[in-house]
Amino acid sequence: MKRQKMCQKFREMSPAELLVKERDLREDLFRLKFKHGVRQLDNTARLNELRREIARLTTIMNEK
Repeated sequence: MKRQKMCQKFREMSPAELLVKERDLREDLFRLKFKHGVRQLDNTARLNELRREIARLTTIMNEK
């Protein structure tokens, strides 16, 4: 259910908003990867969640 709401929210965004959201998600992923490398990351599942969210966002951007 959460995934459907997220995809619907992405589809309602303009292309410019999607680019900003993608940049923010990629920055978050970079920070989490860095924390993971330094062994300070508590929730490693968040890495996969962010990667999948970026993939969903990219797919929706390609649809438009």
